[in-house]
Amino acid sequence: MSSASPETAIWDALRGVIVTRAVAIVADLRVADALGDSERRVDDVACEVGADAETLYRLLRALAGDGIFAERAPRVFANTPSSDVLRNDGWRDFAHLFGGVWLPAIGALDASGRPTFEDLQGTGFWAWLAAHPGERAAFDRAMEQGWEDRLARLQSVSWRDEETVVDVGGGNGSLLLALLDRRPGLRGIVFDLPETVRDESAFGDRCVFVAGSFFESVPAGDAYVLSTILHDWDDASASRILRTVHAAASPGGRLVLLEATIEPGNAPDGTKWLDLLMLALFAGRERDEAQWRGLLWDSGFEIERLEDGVIEARCR
Repeated sequence: MSSASPETAIWDALRGVIVTRAVAIVADLRVADALGDSERRVDDVACEVGADAETLYRLLRALAGDGIFAERAPRVFANTPSSDVLRNDGWRDFAHLFGGVWLPAIGALDASGRPTFEDLQGTGFWAWLAAHPGERAAFDRAMEQGWEDRLARLQSVSWRDEETVVDVGGGNGSLLLALLDRRPGLRGIVFDLPETVRDESAFGDRCVFVAGSFFESVPAGDAYVLSTILHDWDDASASRILRTVHAAASPGGRLVLLEATIEPGNAPDGTKWLDLLMLALFAGRERDEAQWRGLLWDSGFEIERLEDGVIEARCR
């Protein structure tokens, strides 16, 4: 249990939106890159990144109070392990999205149960991404972040040589390509929207990209991977995706979901906050174990394993 006073706990919660925007500003300016491994005067950094020196100082001073950057001497800053993360494309893009186009949607969230993104932008999130290639590329880079953990979870599955693995909503293919690199007996298909940013020249001769919508059809395969896909959708839409997979799968076909499961109790859990982001953006949701079991059963699958962020199921 936190030793902070009740008032401090509420203050820290209320100021969260300011922290989000501050991190996004310095991420977009690439301040962490400008600092590198050295200590630098904020005036010099501001000149390099094209910012007002006093405003940048106030941003860095505030963030340093939370361990994001450190003021080593008056107006002299250095990176910390936390700000170093912003030198990584994926986390920099997450900061850009959270403090950019996602922020108004989160700010407009209410208790109606309705997503807010479409009302603010005039179109749904996926259509908006398709119309903004730069933001789509940022989103794809952000989604690639944490691939090592997802790969470790995928490797915990008992794969069989000669299987064709279909990564449904597989983005640029980085996750499936990493799995194929470690399992030379597998073949792969990356399936995603045609506008997905990708380098097919890196796919080699054991993997192909197939464009399409998972609401309409998916390629035939032996096993289907959906990595953090279904949490983007409400139950009706998620079931539609699963039924599309079920229709393409062979009898007894395998399904592997890389998804979080909300745990009961009051322990801090980032998944519970991510659940609210999913609601604001597109009426998606995170799910607890009972909800996962019900969704998959109703869509024609039976769960065989649910642990450590991996759900394995088979067609019934």
